[in-house]
Amino acid sequence: METVLRSENIHKTFGSGDNKVHAVNDVSLTIEQGEFISIMGPSGCGKSTLLHCLSAMDRIDAGRLSILDQDINLLSENELSDFRRGNLGFIFQRPTLIKSLDLLDNIIFPSYDDYAGDKEDLVQKARALMKRLGLEGLEERKSNQTSGGQLQRITICRALLHHPAILFADEPTGALNSKASEEILDLFRQLNRDQMTIVMVTHDAKVASKSNRVIFMKDGRLEDELCFATEEAEERLDKIRQSMVKLGV
Repeated sequence: METVLRSENIHKTFGSGDNKVHAVNDVSLTIEQGEFISIMGPSGCGKSTLLHCLSAMDRIDAGRLSILDQDINLLSENELSDFRRGNLGFIFQRPTLIKSLDLLDNIIFPSYDDYAGDKEDLVQKARALMKRLGLEGLEERKSNQTSGGQLQRITICRALLHHPAILFADEPTGALNSKASEEILDLFRQLNRDQMTIVMVTHDAKVASKSNRVIFMKDGRLEDELCFATEEAEERLDKIRQSMVKLGV
């Protein structure tokens, strides 16, 4: 398998002196193409900060981060922005859409000015994604006319518009009901079957059980890891819960 991301002894701190917090503390991690990884741990353990570092949304303070064979430390801010936009997708817990735009334009808007090809091609890509995600016919709706699950699918369309090599998701089901959550997870599984690499933060053991690798954090460090292959859902869930108990989650 091809390595798509490698972190070596990375650190991220906030504050200084007695108030200094090691949110990410000496984390080394290798991610292969086609993996579906969940990052878990107690509240405040640094899992979201780690995700932001791994996705190059935040600069690391020390260590080395390589994504798609690119040493992220060597990139300027403009180069890093271009690299993220061309290769990575990011989904937040709470969708942030522009209320004055319809759903189709919300997908296109962040990419419109930078898109080098035919703008109509961008529109057609967005329409195709909406159809694939079960949103066909909602193109002209505004965000206040749309359910939470549909809004999250719009943010996923936006993240997928440029066919990212890696999709990062920070608590993507955290604000959704159980039905909408299951729909999002079904979509992630479909994307993963197509060999998209997914790295997701979640506090929910049931959500994490859908992935094939679970990484546990505590106090900014990686504490434990589970890898799944042929295990049934209940067996995965039991193993995850056992690890959570060991960590005191």
